[in-house]
Amino acid sequence: QSESVGPVLRGNDCLLLAPTAGGKTEAALFPLLTRMAEEAWTGTSVLYVCPLRALLNNLEARVASYAGWLGRTAAVRHGDTTAGARKRQVFERPDILLTTPESLESMLVSTLADPRTLFADVRAIVVDEVHAFAGDDRGWHLLGVVERISKLAGRPLQRIGLSATVGNAPELLTWLQGSNRIMGMPASVIAPDGGSASVPEMQLDFVGSDLNAATVIAALHRGEKRLVFADSRRTVEKVSLGLRDLEVETFVSHSSLSVDARRQAETAFSQARNCVIVSTSTLELGIDVGDLDRVVQIGAPRTVASVLQRLGRTGRRPGTERNMLFLSTDDAQFLRACGLLLLWSEGYVEPVTPPPTPLHVAAQQLLGLTLQERRVGANTWEEWFSGLELASRVEWQGIAAGLVESGHLDSDQGMLFMGPEAERRYGGIHYRDLMAVFTADPQVVILHGREEIGSVDPLVLQRKVDGPRLLTLGGRAWQVNYVDWKRHRAYVEPSANAADSKWSSMPQPESYALSDATRRVLLGATPAGVLLSKRALTKLNELREEYSQRVLDGSTVLVREPNGRLRWWTWAGARANAVLVAGLLDLTPELLDESRAYNNWQIGLRGDTTTPALAEAMREFRDVLEDEPQRLLPQVDERALRTLKFAELLPASLAVSTLAERNSDHSGASVVAARPVASV
Repeated sequence: QSESVGPVLRGNDCLLLAPTAGGKTEAALFPLLTRMAEEAWTGTSVLYVCPLRALLNNLEARVASYAGWLGRTAAVRHGDTTAGARKRQVFERPDILLTTPESLESMLVSTLADPRTLFADVRAIVVDEVHAFAGDDRGWHLLGVVERISKLAGRPLQRIGLSATVGNAPELLTWLQGSNRIMGMPASVIAPDGGSASVPEMQLDFVGSDLNAATVIAALHRGEKRLVFADSRRTVEKVSLGLRDLEVETFVSHSSLSVDARRQAETAFSQARNCVIVSTSTLELGIDVGDLDRVVQIGAPRTVASVLQRLGRTGRRPGTERNMLFLSTDDAQFLRACGLLLLWSEGYVEPVTPPPTPLHVAAQQLLGLTLQERRVGANTWEEWFSGLELASRVEWQGIAAGLVESGHLDSDQGMLFMGPEAERRYGGIHYRDLMAVFTADPQVVILHGREEIGSVDPLVLQRKVDGPRLLTLGGRAWQVNYVDWKRHRAYVEPSANAADSKWSSMPQPESYALSDATRRVLLGATPAGVLLSKRALTKLNELREEYSQRVLDGSTVLVREPNGRLRWWTWAGARANAVLVAGLLDLTPELLDESRAYNNWQIGLRGDTTTPALAEAMREFRDVLEDEPQRLLPQVDERALRTLKFAELLPASLAVSTLAERNSDHSGASVVAARPVASV
C-alpha cells in the first residue's frame, strides 16, 4: 500500500500485485480518494470494475465507508440492481460506481439517460481481478467500453489493475493501458516482495470417488471452517449431498444457483464455524467468506494461478498458515494435480494472455457505438477505438463493410446506423443480448413453491426416466412435479432420493506447460514441499508403471495399444496437438486415423504408420511452421463455432480463422515436433 501511493497520486497507470487479502483495494482507493478531495473531482469520477456481482456486493459497504470519511458516496450497479436504484444513480451520481463491463455497456447505450452526462466526470478506473478479465473476451470488451467512456469524458482515464501473482506483469499492464500507451501515459508495476512468507502446507491424497471425498472431508478437521472447491457443478452437488448425509453443516455456491440461494449460503457460511461450503470457481476470487481454516480441492484446476488464488483464502488470521488438500477421484485428475503441484513447486505461474484476434468483439463494439451515438460517421467512427488492438485498420474496415452487407448496419449519406438484421437479432429488451460477450446456455429455472432454487440444463428434464424424475440442486434432493416448457420453469418438492444434475460444457484444454509437467511426473519428478498420502504414493507408483512405455525423456513415443490402435504420445496439451493434427492433415493426411482424434496427451494415427514416416512428416512440419504458420490452423466444427459469441457478425471465413487461432499453440507444437520419435 505504501509503495502504491506515489504512482497513483501522480496519475500513473498501475498494476498492483499482491496475494489474496493483501489490501489491494485500499492501495488503489486511498490515493484516488486523496486526489478526489485535493483536485475537487465532482460527479462519478471513479469506476471500480469487478468480474463478479457477488464481489461487488461484498465490496460495497467497505468502499462506501472509505468514501464516507470524505463526505463522498459509493454505489453498486449490475444486473441485479433495481430499476429504482438505477434511476436514483442518474440524478444522484455516486462518486465511486462499482460495476461490471456489461452494466457500463448498458449505460452507454441507455435511452433513459445521456451517457455524456453519466460519464462526463470520470477520471480513473480500477479493474479488480484484472487477470480474470484479460484471460478471456470480457477483457477486450472492457477495453472497448473504457475507450468509449474516455472519449465521452474528453480525457484519458487513469487505469489501475489489481491482481494476485501473474507470470507476465509488464505485458498485462501494457494491455490494460490501451490507447494510454500510445499517448505516453506513465505506467508502474507495483509488486513489492512479500518477504519470507511461511511455506504453505500442501497435501495430495487419492480417494477414488466423490462420495469418498465427502467422507474424508467429513472426518478431517472437525470444528473448523472448510472451503471445498470442485471444478464442475455436478461434483459440487454430489459432494454437498454426501456431506449432508454425513450430518455435516454444508453450504453450496455455484453459478446455476439463484442469486438469493448463493447469497444466503455465503452469508451463513461466513458467520458459522464448524461447517463446509462447496463451490466451483465462483469463490476463487476475493469474495470475503470470513476466516477460513482449510481449503480442499476435489480434482484439480487447470492453472497454477487458480491454485494460488484458492490457497490464498487461508492463512489470513495471525497464527494460522496457508494450506490446501487435493483429493483426487480418478486417475486423470490425479495426474493433473501432480503436474500442477510440480509447476507450483518450481515457482511457475502462467502468463496471462488475452485471446488473440478478437474480431467478433470489434464487431460488437462497432454495433454498441452505433447504438450509443444513434448514428456514426462512416469515415470517423474508427477514432473511438484508435490505439486499441481489437483489429487492424484493414480488418476494422472489412468488419464495417461486412456489417453493412449483412444488414446489421445501414449506411446513408456517409453515416452508419443500426440495420434491420441487428434489430431482428438483438433488438429485444433494448438490445440486451448485445451487452455481454459471453454466451449463456439455455436453462430451466427450478422453483420450490415461489422460492427459486436455481437452474438446470433442459436435457436433465428431457431424458427418459423410470419412476419419478429426480435431481440434485443446492446440495439437496428434489422430485420434479411439473415442467412448464413455455416459461422454462420446473416445480419441485423435497425428495428422500437423489439423482445427478448435469450441465453441458465443452472439454477444457490443458496448456503445454501442464501436460509436459504431467509427463515429467511420470518420468520420476516429484513436487517438492507436497505431502503425498500413502494412497497417493501407491497410485503414483501404479501410474508410473502403467504409463512407463508412453513417456521417454527427450522423445515422443509411438505406441501400439492392446486394442491394435496406434497412439502418438506427445504430452503437448490439446492446443499444440490441434496444430500437429492440422499439420499432418495438410502435409501427410495418410498418417492420421479416420477419426483425427486427439486430446491433451496423445494423437491417434493410422495403424500402419511407421516411426521414420512420422519423423519425416515432422521435418516438413517444422519448415511450414517457420515459413507459413497460418497454414497450420486446426479445423473448427459448427458446435465449437457456437461458443464464439457474435461470430455471426463476421464473414464465415473470418469467424472460423478467429476460433482456429485461439485453439492453437504453435510454440508448444514446435517443441514437440523437434523431438525425436521413438516407438514401442
